[in-house]
Amino acid sequence: MAEVEAPEIVVYTHPDCGFSTAVKIDYNNRGISFREIDISVHPEAIPDLERLTGGERTTPVIVRGDEVTIGFNGIG
Repeated sequence: MAEVEAPEIVVYTHPDCGFSTAVKIDYNNRGISFREIDISVHPEAIPDLERLTGGERTTPVIVRGDEVTIGFNGIG
């Protein structure tokens, strides 16, 4: 039986956002791999962020496959 690969986790962050820092610390502590898109470094990603949030510029936004989570509540 073939193994099903877990979807990539993408986390949109901003350095001034404490919740962005919290999700990165939590994921790193739990060994969860993710790709970070810091919108302060990659402003070209802002339209993608706004599309995911319904027009808002809020972080963090966690994308796992088709699942989008806006914010972080510490449960990852």
